Amino acid sequence: MLSYRCVIKKEVVMTNAKLEIKQTIKEHLDELFGIAKKMYENPEMGFKEFKAAQWLTEKLEKEGFEVKREIAGLETAFSAEYDLGGKGPNIAFLCEYDALPGIGHGCGHNLIGPSSLGAAIALSKVGGLSGKITVLGCPAEETGGAKVILVEKGLFDEVDVAMMVHPATRTQVYTTSYAIDAIEFTYHGQTSHAAAAPELGINALDAVIQLFNGINALRQHLKDDVRIHGIISDGGKTPNVVPDLASARFYFRAKDRKYLNEMFQKILKIAEGAALMTGAKMEWRNYELSNDNLAPNRRLAELFEANLIEQGITDIEPPQEGKGSTDMGNVSHVVPAIHPYLPLAPKDSVRPHSIELAEATVSANGKDELYKAALILACTGYDILNDEEVFEEILAEFRNK
Repeated sequence: MLSYRCVIKKEVVMTNAKLEIKQTIKEHLDELFGIAKKMYENPEMGFKEFKAAQWLTEKLEKEGFEVKREIAGLETAFSAEYDLGGKGPNIAFLCEYDALPGIGHGCGHNLIGPSSLGAAIALSKVGGLSGKITVLGCPAEETGGAKVILVEKGLFDEVDVAMMVHPATRTQVYTTSYAIDAIEFTYHGQTSHAAAAPELGINALDAVIQLFNGINALRQHLKDDVRIHGIISDGGKTPNVVPDLASARFYFRAKDRKYLNEMFQKILKIAEGAALMTGAKMEWRNYELSNDNLAPNRRLAELFEANLIEQGITDIEPPQEGKGSTDMGNVSHVVPAIHPYLPLAPKDSVRPHSIELAEATVSANGKDELYKAALILACTGYDILNDEEVFEEILAEFRNK
């Protein structure tokens, strides 16, 4: 567990407010879970989540939020704001709602959106608070992530704290993730008959093979936290024609963005060298958006954990380093943020990115996870809005990083 310090003022008022939050979420739970079920039954790929975005925004409008659709030039991104009045902080709850090809909602994003809605709606009903509540609809997390674009377009400039909860099979409050670059290398050569005139050809596939060989030789000179995985996405059409086009796609990951940038410069030289060795021409591109490493705010995580414990949830895993990647990493570098996990199935009973996990999202356990996620998010948001000292501690940590 984190070493949390639960700063509580106006204890009776706080308790009553959290009871009110709990009751509001219960009142809306069936409708929120209904949205999650509809998303499960109608899985949509990244940047194509038209139905999901519609269902989420319709609910927010119904609850008095001012909704803006198609923000940042993205058809399925949205923002919804509820002004509490006064000069308090702006608390943002983030929605994800894209599915996986062939699997559907095997990452549980159909629960993330509704749980953030539940938190925002419940918090908007509490009186006596000052500030703003924002819900941001963030498409396409699985393919690089719209949060990268939302950060670049300034959608987080007026946000003070950002939170979301991800479904899992265990309770984790403080967990990091790796920075990632998704890079495609393409080599252009010259076709020729592979038996009758091989000397007239330039083999683009040979360049890709040399690229893999060079990267594999580099591995022993990289830090232990680096992860590199690649595929040949195009290697030619038939063995008796020298391939004039070959491509490879890689994920390059590292614990922090700075080292990943340094590593990529070495890899780029290898890619250029493979072209020189074979006579092919090389070009490269990011085929998905790059994610920064996730750097959670510890004070914010402490607050979230304190609310878990207050609600009787004590089976909490210690802080740990995650090896995956998320566009929430980019958010965590511009505002204090957390990306905790709550279980929707028993520990290790289902695999992430599986049909079994997708099915679990619409089970009784999935509904319970949605309820708990909304409740803890809302209570954490309440603590920040209700206690200026807590908010300043969160900001001070972020500024000092």
